[in-house]
Amino acid sequence: MSRPSVWATKVAALIKGNNSQAALAQIKVAPTVRDLQQLRALMTADGSLAKHRLVDEATSDQIVALSAPRLHRSP
Repeated sequence: MSRPSVWATKVAALIKGNNSQAALAQIKVAPTVRDLQQLRALMTADGSLAKHRLVDEATSDQIVALSAPRLHRSP
């Protein structure tokens, strides 16, 4: 298993510090699907994903959005 990214641990710290609005903003500009999956794994391990429904929805929505093929590619 790979080490969690720095991004995932920082966003998890925002959530644990009850700053969910800042965490949601970071989730919307997440770098990769892997980072989002690591964030979900960190939050599932300590049980905080069940407590934060909006974060759960935002991460799953962003995973779908980043996984989808791009509609436009620049030449």
